[in-house]
Order: sequence, then C-alpha cells, then structure tokens
Amino acid sequence: MAAPNHVLDTLLFVDTNVLLDFYRIRKSDVSTSYLEQLEICRDRLIIGAQVEMEYKRNRQKVLLDYINSSSAPDWSKLTPPALIADAKAVEMIEKYQGLIMEKRKVVTEKLKKVLSDPTHHDPVYRTLQRLFRRPSPLNLNRSKDVRFEVRELAEKRFMLGYPPRKSSDTSMGDAINWEWIVRCAADTGKHVVIVTRDTDYGVIQGGQSFLNDWLRQEFRERVGRTRKLILTDKLSVGLKTVHAAVTQEMEDEEALLLAQQAITADDFPDSDGQ
Repeated sequence: MAAPNHVLDTLLFVDTNVLLDFYRIRKSDVSTSYLEQLEICRDRLIIGAQVEMEYKRNRQKVLLDYINSSSAPDWSKLTPPALIADAKAVEMIEKYQGLIMEKRKVVTEKLKKVLSDPTHHDPVYRTLQRLFRRPSPLNLNRSKDVRFEVRELAEKRFMLGYPPRKSSDTSMGDAINWEWIVRCAADTGKHVVIVTRDTDYGVIQGGQSFLNDWLRQEFRERVGRTRKLILTDKLSVGLKTVHAAVTQEMEDEEALLLAQQAITADDFPDSDGQ
C-alpha cells in the first residue's frame, strides 16, 4: 500500500536495518535530524527488546565495515615520474598527503572510542538507548509479562513458516516484531507504518513497497479492515506519515543512501542489509 501524503493517526515501527543507517548517512547533520525526528515520535514508536538486541548486535559491525572500507589512498599513483615531475606540484602532494593521513588517524581514533564507549562517544547510541529504556505501552521490553505471550505466538508462526520470514532464517526475531506490531495496532486502534528494507514484509518495485499478501490479510482479520498498514523502505516517508517535519535535504540524503545500497545489493545479492 502506498504511503499517504497527509498525516494519519499512526504508529511507527522502524526495523533494525533502518536504525543502522544512522551510521551510513554521510552528512552528520542529516543523521542528527533524523534522530531528532524519531525521538519526537517516541509516543507513537513501536519498539522492544528484540529491536534493541538486533541493533546492539550489529552496531559495531557496521562501524568496523566503515573502518575497513576507508583504506588509505594509493599515493604511488599520485607521484609522477621524476623526469616530468613539477617540484611545486610534488611538494603540494606530499603536504596534503601528510594532512590527509593525519586527519584519517583522528577519525579512526574517534571511531574506536565510539566502538568501545558508546555511552559517551556515540550520539546515535545515546538517543536510541533513551528510546529503548523509555516506559511506554508500545515498548515490549523485558520487564513486561506480555512478552511471553508474544513470544509464544511468534514461535508458532515461525514453525509454520508464516511471514515475515526469510527461507534462511534461523531465529524468530521478525515474527516477534510482527506479533507485537499487530498487538499494538489492535490495542490502540491506530494505523501502522512499517519502515524496513527487508523483503520479509513484502517487495520493492520501482521505488515503491508492496506489503506481503498474507500479512495484509492477517492484519485486516486481527486488527480491522478500516485500519491501514503502510509499508515503506524510507524513514522519511514513515516520519511524514506520523508528522510532517522532514526536510528536502533529509529526503535527498536518504535517496542517495538507498541508491548506494542498491548497488551493493547487486554486487552482493545475499546481503540482508545488516
């Protein structure tokens, strides 16, 4: 179902792979803007210990992937043969080579602090930690007894092979998230928008997300035919569905990130985005 252009009385679920994009967005101010808007939506955010675990399991891996991919330039390719070298040009290359290596070292050291001490050095971690720890009827944390009921329902659907589930899945994390989404929608009587890049919930074609047929039918039967379930791979769309405070720069940066991820997916077709 396509996302509407107006604000609805809607709950928001953001999958782990989208939360990890806060580390992949190159512009820090844009990443910060998304975090701020997500926190503004805290009263409508469906969240829980399952998402928290998946985020904390994958956070360091995403950071390490960045460190490993940002190798030093091959400076030999920038050094011309002595016979044609311009002394001033070579001097400038050597000067900026030293400056770049110095700045790269600073960034690497900062990333190491983010890896080892996220409470003090990772603003993404701190914001999400506040959301994970916030008391809310929409937060399925480990202090709630209802988690056992949700887990039992998730185990049943996982064993039966119900979506959302990849054929290669060995854990029932997606099933837990889905059961909690349905429970929150039924209890509140609100619409739900799911922001995810996983194909367990549906398919993406031509930049548009299409909800899995079984999930659409199940949601109608368990929540109600008048309640909308909106699927999108864009956090900007999810935020605008709940409230409209999303800038064009935020949308453009997300579109760039999705384009880059599409290229990576073509190169590594087995990647799941985490």
